[in-house]
Amino acid sequence: MIAQLSGTVIQLAATSAVIDVNGVGIKTLCGPNTTADLRAGQPATLATSLVVREDSLTLYGFGTGEERDFFELLMSASGVGPKLAQAALAVLAPDELRKAIATEDLVALTRVPGVGRKGAQRIVIELKDKVNAIVADHPTDAAAGPEPGNDEEWRDQVSQGLQGLGWSAKDADAACTRVEHLAADDPTISIAELMRAALRTLAKA
Repeated sequence: MIAQLSGTVIQLAATSAVIDVNGVGIKTLCGPNTTADLRAGQPATLATSLVVREDSLTLYGFGTGEERDFFELLMSASGVGPKLAQAALAVLAPDELRKAIATEDLVALTRVPGVGRKGAQRIVIELKDKVNAIVADHPTDAAAGPEPGNDEEWRDQVSQGLQGLGWSAKDADAACTRVEHLAADDPTISIAELMRAALRTLAKA
């Protein structure tokens, strides 16, 4: 099991990153919240989970070990694959996921693209007794995240991340417009926070 990668980011896309580890470029699939915190040419540490299928070995990367543990927990529920687990972590932070499952908050869970009411009920039933086993004692592996910078920069990153999760360019642009007041009101807000806010507006639409 590859649990962590540390190295230099040599390639970066909306939903993936290639990390140079001692001369070996290792590709990890990441949620947009994670890639928003990375910069090409800069050092990075990612918590990772290796998903083994009959025809593939896929490494998924996360900003914190807690996110990785929730990813693996979510995939233990019936009908939840890697893509859906990543989408859940893009919409809800680990603490929000823990609370939603523990309190049977189906409304919060159905904000995740691809999770309907029945799917949310199944997640609650299967994971409610397990969710508190994941304690928030992991060190933060990635930085808190860069500030959004100028309007064009953060909109481009958030839009690409949303499209990487399956939203159309039109929907992604509309979501960016709905959260642009957050960037204007708080210059220190991170791109990851803007991404999460944009995803929530899409879930409500």
